Amino acid sequence: MFYFDPAYFLYIALPTLLLSGLAQFYLQSTFQKWSRIPNTEQLTGMEVAQTLFARTSLQTIPLERTGGALTDHYDPRNNIVRLSTVIADQPSIGAMAVAAHELGHVQQYQTRSSLIALRHFLMPALQFSPTLSYIALFLGFMFSITGLMWLGVFFFGLMVLFSLLTLPIELDASRRGLNLLREAGLLDTSQEEQGARQVLTAAAMTYLAAAITSVLQLLYYVSLIQRRQGYSR
Repeated sequence: MFYFDPAYFLYIALPTLLLSGLAQFYLQSTFQKWSRIPNTEQLTGMEVAQTLFARTSLQTIPLERTGGALTDHYDPRNNIVRLSTVIADQPSIGAMAVAAHELGHVQQYQTRSSLIALRHFLMPALQFSPTLSYIALFLGFMFSITGLMWLGVFFFGLMVLFSLLTLPIELDASRRGLNLLREAGLLDTSQEEQGARQVLTAAAMTYLAAAITSVLQLLYYVSLIQRRQGYSR
């Protein structure tokens, strides 16, 4: 079975562990650093979000707390921003940056960003892509059916495309978040600007690592099919 191919562990599993581990370590260490430094106005993440709604062109939507650590997100279906307790209740530069990032997502939806529109276009296909991809790949390799293998690669490619699209969406949300902080007058010092930028950059690295590993896995499947075709000739 192709799942036990040593090349998979060398070119996929190990790079994935290394990239994701480094990205998570960088995010955690960067956030911990800036979560210890208070922002000038002593605003918690929840208060930062409320201030951004009040001082910018954003339309106000509900805010609520959620459990977990760094589980902050914007829920477009219910049109609500959820901030984890550590962000919602902490008056730090790190919390300010994370809250602003989530409101950057809100602005993307309220201004009908083309990136968001493209992701919505892909969403129906992505509901079934993971299942269809792995079933097609499994059966294709099991019974040496080349067409089924390539069908699995096609559906897996849709997931890779979604992962690649997520990166510019997250980068754009961070850019918008920083602009919202400037518009609201909350980046009073160069330290706050630097800290907010570093936290948001660190968060983006996790999406970059995910995109790279998804591309590596897609290329692995393609190379595996090509090797199978070479053996059968």
